[in-house]
Amino acid sequence: MVALSGCGAAETGKSGGSDEVTITVPSWVGAQANAEVAKVILEEELDVKKVNLKTMDEPIAWDALNNGEADAILEDWDGQPEKQKLYIDQKKSVVKGGDLGVTGHIGWFIPKYYADKHPEAKTWEGLNKLAKDFKSSESGDKGEFLGAAPSYTTYDEYLIKNHNLDFKVKETGNEAAQIKEIQQKYKNKQPFITYWWEPQWLNSDVDLVEVKLPEYKEGCNEPKEKTECGYANTPLQKYFNKDFAKDGGDAAQFLKNFKWTTEQQNVVAKWIAKDKMSGEEAAKKWVKENKDVWQAWLPKK
Repeated sequence: MVALSGCGAAETGKSGGSDEVTITVPSWVGAQANAEVAKVILEEELDVKKVNLKTMDEPIAWDALNNGEADAILEDWDGQPEKQKLYIDQKKSVVKGGDLGVTGHIGWFIPKYYADKHPEAKTWEGLNKLAKDFKSSESGDKGEFLGAAPSYTTYDEYLIKNHNLDFKVKETGNEAAQIKEIQQKYKNKQPFITYWWEPQWLNSDVDLVEVKLPEYKEGCNEPKEKTECGYANTPLQKYFNKDFAKDGGDAAQFLKNFKWTTEQQNVVAKWIAKDKMSGEEAAKKWVKENKDVWQAWLPKK
């Protein structure tokens, strides 16, 4: 993940625009794709002198928006309900920035080659009867469940506990480590079950099948310790520091207009994560090849 040191929130020029913009970047590569593309267009098309990309987890990013250390979050998955109530409703220091255009979905997934042999594993009840197939040297007498990075929104520990499932969560640490483990198991045709999501570039390389969890209903994961339901489909959102949204000129308007598809994000993410391009290289390549898309995001003159 690219992290550039910077000078905090937007510095406002005489024209009311921003000379410097700070965008927070969560730890997953899809979010990096958003930020890198925005950076290239802001600097090359809107003459922003410097765009700082700061890597930080979502809760910290919300605090940074509130105190002016950051100007924008371009991909928020769960809205941080407590932070949203405090900063949007009460302090009014953060404002909504609109849809990113990408719908996020989290779930439990198994490889298709295993699902084809064991179709009963496509539901959580059936999966539990096959837990022994997922045992590892680290999971003892339980099935191994590949968990996500600690900073991600997860209810897996509680789903397993509250449904008496015979699985143990293995912490993978971060997205890169989780992907590496999935790729290795997939290559060896091993059974595995993992917390997984869309958008995600790896989905074009591995054929996974979602395990049906109890249907998500509003409030079914509150408090999270009592969660028994699956994950919601989440239209991913942007949020801005209030002063930046008001005084950030063309830069702020551009980020409000920034809206692309899951497929477009996945292309840039794949170039970064799989093809080992730098974030800047991937963004510049996409910007060069998709002028008709991003021109619609530019503020109208």
